[in-house]
Amino acid sequence: MKTISRQRIAAIIHCLIIGIVMGTASVRAAELEEYPIVTATPPLALEDLGGNRHTLADYRGKVVLVNFWASWCSPCLVEMPGIQRLKQAMADTPFAILAVNSKESKSVIWRFRNLLRVNFTLLMDTDGAATKDWDVQIYPTSYLIGPNGDIRFVAYGAMDWDSEEVMQVIDELLSKSP
Repeated sequence: MKTISRQRIAAIIHCLIIGIVMGTASVRAAELEEYPIVTATPPLALEDLGGNRHTLADYRGKVVLVNFWASWCSPCLVEMPGIQRLKQAMADTPFAILAVNSKESKSVIWRFRNLLRVNFTLLMDTDGAATKDWDVQIYPTSYLIGPNGDIRFVAYGAMDWDSEEVMQVIDELLSKSP
């Protein structure tokens, strides 16, 4: 009989707790706020789990959700299925998701990707430099970037990303695309 490691048991228990929270509590703790454009959008140049480098400039002309998360952050994990549903709902539009993991190993990120069954782009900020550049103080923190590359909206905390309200905001940003 195959034995299960303590780490695997802990991950399973963690996901069960997330499932309970998702089933009994509303995810919505944050609201999308218009972002006051006071400085240029910080740079973002990180590798995904396959070693491919992504820069924010690569996504010019698209609306981009940049989500900063960590596996130890329960609200981050609770909102991820909604982000996956948003990806599916926006599949035929110029919309992209870049989920930036802060300071965790590739193996931890892979484990949570597989446990949560998400297939959007996960980027590795192993040294925390991007998290610092974007001044992330709360997890999760998410930014909606307009097609011209400017931050247009921010959410501090977990969001219901596949809500009609959020999709309407994204559609409005897409309609203003140059």
